[in-house]
Amino acid sequence: MKKVLYAIQGTGNGHLSRARDIIPILQKKDIELDILVSGTEADINIPYPINYRLKGLSFVFGKKGGVDFWKTYFKAKSMRLHKEINSLPVENYDLIINDFEPVSAWACKLKKKPCISLSHQAAVMASGAPKPKKKDALGKLILKKYAPTTKQYGFHFKAYQEGVFTPVIRQDIRKAVIETGNHYTVYLPSYDDEKILNILSKIKEVSWQVFSKHNKKEVTHKNITLQPITNEAFVKSMASSKGILCGGGFETPAEALFMRKKLLVIPMKGQYEQQCNAAALKDMGVPVIKALKKKYIKDIVYWTETNTIIDVNYPDITEQIIDKLLQENL
Repeated sequence: MKKVLYAIQGTGNGHLSRARDIIPILQKKDIELDILVSGTEADINIPYPINYRLKGLSFVFGKKGGVDFWKTYFKAKSMRLHKEINSLPVENYDLIINDFEPVSAWACKLKKKPCISLSHQAAVMASGAPKPKKKDALGKLILKKYAPTTKQYGFHFKAYQEGVFTPVIRQDIRKAVIETGNHYTVYLPSYDDEKILNILSKIKEVSWQVFSKHNKKEVTHKNITLQPITNEAFVKSMASSKGILCGGGFETPAEALFMRKKLLVIPMKGQYEQQCNAAALKDMGVPVIKALKKKYIKDIVYWTETNTIIDVNYPDITEQIIDKLLQENL
């Protein structure tokens, strides 16, 4: 039986959310599956046994709308990272599937072993995918070199070219009961709670349900409910919301579009991938603002008063993509 390693990036929640749907599909196949997760900045877990849990190389979210590069640098501990890369036995596997995970990617590169990307980042870097007007050579380089792979299968908001597919919409979202309540769901992990409360409390006639990386218990402040992130609560809030205000990641905007919810996006500063996502969403007609600041309050208010729904078709083709990947690479 062929041995397969599925390596998942643990920074942010998107990679692990997607893995929750991909792992059971892989488990059905005639393979022996091991799972690797690296990174320390996720708020959700995957309900499957993890064979390798590594520190990896995590981007640390700041509190002012971007990545905290200083904390990221100190958390990297390059000697430990080198040890993880050198000691990972990728040579014992017939196939390595990589979701933007650096340890397995670099271990494969050092040992001259194929590494197959199954990620959103693979699609972002595709030539046919939208890019921001403002050039970012360093951001592009980081995206390219962070987890180098030999072959790419990518997910994006649209199937822009061969090898790029529409998003994996997890079953939790596909099965959710969609309603239109009176609140807006907010997920902006690169801003601290104080900043979010300060801006959104000025839009008094709107009810906000904010999911926070920084708060461990539920609190209510005027027209805002602040609560920690759990998968169930977040899905329920999104499914019953009037609209979703979030960062420029991939999974949450894709899920909002799938649920036919109004969407407003604030991409993280200095994060090239999110700037690319924002460019793609803008092309589709989704409103994008640069930052959570007072000068953009009028844009947020306008968004709450309008009802622009973007029409998308995201069929459930995850298993077909997995079958294609296994057939072509095993």
